[in-house]
Amino acid sequence: MENRSFDHMLGYLKANRSDIEGLTGRETNPVNTSDPLSPLITVNANAAYHDPDPCHGVDCTATQIFGNGPRTANPPPMNGFAQDSNRHLKNPGVVMSMFNSTSVPVISTLAQEFALFDHWFASIPGPTMPNRMMSMAASSYGACVNNNISQIVSGYPQRTIFKQLEDAGKDWRVYFSDISTTLFFSDVRKLSSLNKYHFLNDFFKHCATGDLPAFSWVEPAFFEDALSPATDQHPSHDVAGGEKLIKKVYEALRSSPAWNDTLFIITYDEHGGFYDHVPTPVRDVPVTDGINCTNPQFDFTRLGVRIPTIAISPWINKGTLVHNPTGPFPTSKFDHTSTLSTMKKLFNFKSFLNKRDAWAGTFEDVYSTRTTPRTDCPTTLPSPPVLRQLPLNGNRPLSDLQLELLEIAASVTGQNGLPRPFPQTEGSGRRYAVNAMSKFLGRDIPMESIFTPEEAY
Repeated sequence: MENRSFDHMLGYLKANRSDIEGLTGRETNPVNTSDPLSPLITVNANAAYHDPDPCHGVDCTATQIFGNGPRTANPPPMNGFAQDSNRHLKNPGVVMSMFNSTSVPVISTLAQEFALFDHWFASIPGPTMPNRMMSMAASSYGACVNNNISQIVSGYPQRTIFKQLEDAGKDWRVYFSDISTTLFFSDVRKLSSLNKYHFLNDFFKHCATGDLPAFSWVEPAFFEDALSPATDQHPSHDVAGGEKLIKKVYEALRSSPAWNDTLFIITYDEHGGFYDHVPTPVRDVPVTDGINCTNPQFDFTRLGVRIPTIAISPWINKGTLVHNPTGPFPTSKFDHTSTLSTMKKLFNFKSFLNKRDAWAGTFEDVYSTRTTPRTDCPTTLPSPPVLRQLPLNGNRPLSDLQLELLEIAASVTGQNGLPRPFPQTEGSGRRYAVNAMSKFLGRDIPMESIFTPEEAY
């Protein structure tokens, strides 16, 4: 999922679960971290539909976690979120507004039914694509910003989890909604990978028959049009779309013949500029592959802000809470690469991808305490409230993230990263992305929603 911090989505679960590292409701941020008399913004549980998108690049994130103080503070004060939001949005309070179990009942229910990680961090204190690359390759190949068009055209060359699986003789598939971010990488743009890509509706069919591979990568819809809502939860998209996607995926898995063999992980790419009170790890984080980002300057020795992550399986006890890993190093943390390091154990990979996933904490112990699978896992989840009152129309301008996704679409169809004709809206961007995927895969991809019209909104 996209662009939400742990506190923003799940911090208020602490009201009913004191063991969760969540919110008391008394947390504050000053509007100006340099002014001792600055007004303070207090967190609240009034988050709703939000537009526009808060800043969450490397420099903005550094301000959010360090304020105006030195960027070497350990632990960082996490006091600059309101200040940064005031600077970029002229609204210091919006990033201090949080959801609760009523406004996001799907993810809240899963967090309480299965294993909630309350110290899982984004791999990079910055935007979407570097973090998504970290989650698939434990390396962003020196990228700490979203847009490097020359590299997008050629494809990023680092070894991925998909190559790890192939070398271990394990099957994998990507289920996408409009376009797949896995296509950042050159090693999945090959002819032999084309049959690995499936439209998301195929996922539900495969769940029903139990025909799931060893590893499935499920991606939300990054665009919306008049008939189909985006489901990534990236502002300005309604979190309800993502809640409905999570509900649909979970219920399909729960009713699948493969349920007792399933481990379902939900996580987010990064915090999206929204407040979180837990200090970001800033020391003893190993570099990935030694390639530093130069604009802006960043050496990958700090993690990002805490994000929601939940592990779901009938082999996980209800109400499991995971704080910190027990290794493999004294300084190890949970981050995106923890999935990769855990998969190394599950599938007996010959090696790690690099130093980062070798360092990351693993979580195989969350499903190793039971001798039989649970039978009390919920079969259905609550329906989320729609927070956005505006009708779907697909006429919104494209975001920076969507522009980069279109550059991927253009690149895999031979247009050198420059879409032609250039889409001007989300709706036309969605059409371009789906048509590009159809051309790349050599088969028609339907321009349809995974929701019925009644479900869509």
